[in-house]
Amino acid sequence: MGCCSGRCTLIFLCSIQLTVVLERQVFDFLGYQWAPILVNFFHIIIVILGLFGTIQYRPRYIVVYIVWTALWVTWNVFIICFYLDVGGLTKESDLLTFNISAHHSWWSERGPGCVRREMTQPRVGTVDSQSYISVMGCFMEYQYIEVLHSGTQILIALLGFVYACYVISAITEEEDSFDFVGGFDPFPLYHVNEKPSHLLLKPMYLST
Repeated sequence: MGCCSGRCTLIFLCSIQLTVVLERQVFDFLGYQWAPILVNFFHIIIVILGLFGTIQYRPRYIVVYIVWTALWVTWNVFIICFYLDVGGLTKESDLLTFNISAHHSWWSERGPGCVRREMTQPRVGTVDSQSYISVMGCFMEYQYIEVLHSGTQILIALLGFVYACYVISAITEEEDSFDFVGGFDPFPLYHVNEKPSHLLLKPMYLST
């Protein structure tokens, strides 16, 4: 019963993880954040693998999910440090785009309440002009939105890690108890004894 409830909880947590990471993947695509896109893709695959292992009683798949969850938590801690400018990191760098482009988080210009205005400033001595984008009135700065996303991912991942370990333990105990009663024994304890040779029927010949 405990294993069943643990499996159901882990299945529920994996489903939530898939929903949240797919939402995050969409906004990372819109912001051209190539490093998060790649990591999110691997996370989706591993969560699906863990979900399959939980449903089909495959402990090895759940172990892969556990190992990846630890890496996933580490990645999200890095993202938090990146957007909060901790440890020499800066959110203004192009690290998350592999220095391919100068794009930043999609939320930097389209956060809740943000008003995006394009301003044109003429260059001195030339007829050309240069455009600037001004963002004002945001209810929450984009870096805090990204931190909130990563914090949510860490919380769900930690819960998934705990329940995955519990499910592995429960499945292992069930297999051990099943082996103890001879569930996988090719020669079970209770078997039909062969008839002794002296009880075998012999043909009878009638004399006329």
